[in-house]
Amino acid sequence: MRKTKTNPRLAKLIGMLKAMSRDENAPIWRSVAEKLERPTRHYADVNISKINRHTSKDETVLVPGKVLGAGVLDHPVTVAALNFSSSAKDKIASAKGKCTLIEKLIEENPSGKGIRIIQ
Repeated sequence: MRKTKTNPRLAKLIGMLKAMSRDENAPIWRSVAEKLERPTRHYADVNISKINRHTSKDETVLVPGKVLGAGVLDHPVTVAALNFSSSAKDKIASAKGKCTLIEKLIEENPSGKGIRIIQ
């Protein structure tokens, strides 16, 4: 028997990701849903420095977990994640980037094209 998530936002997001994967034939959303179905202790905690190293200007990044504020971001990127630390939000905004939740990214880009997953 599979355990279900008790966080209603997370349960709804996982369902939305799976539905979008089926409807749009976009395997990226199924992959993210599977990552979020894992126990929360296995979620990704990604620092700004890692995002800076692995992205280029104006790229879209998805973090299936929390974005933390350690490091420097020297180019604008759009970052979608489950959660952000306040310092991470400030650093992304100061680099002229954009912070968004995964739910918004699904609405804006249902096909999942051009998104890089960092974990």
